[in-house]
Amino acid sequence: MRKSASFSVKLVVGLAFAVTCMMTVPTCLAQDVAHAVTGIVKHVDHGSRKVVVKVKDRSEQTIKYTDKTTVEIGKVSKKGAVDSWLGTKDGAKVTVRYTVKAGNKTAIAFRDATEKTGDALK
Repeated sequence: MRKSASFSVKLVVGLAFAVTCMMTVPTCLAQDVAHAVTGIVKHVDHGSRKVVVKVKDRSEQTIKYTDKTTVEIGKVSKKGAVDSWLGTKDGAKVTVRYTVKAGNKTAIAFRDATEKTGDALK
């Protein structure tokens, strides 16, 4: 009887471990992967909060931005300043870091590839 009780405890612990592993794997796989693209701002639609960036291969990438999207100039980073910053960026070279969910690209951060100073955010 002693051996079967020990076996039962080991079986329960093993099953609990397996279930825990199976539950955490989808969480790890569901994490967002960040992508980046560098190109020229072709168009900014403030109403729909989308930016069209023309990239090196001449394709156009449409990327949505939110209130959580940051603007990075030099070492300065500011959240929520995207609308005002993009207002003057048609034709500017930018790098956009973004995630893709259900085929939609959402910007994490915009970096002005032409600016050398953080004075533009002050």
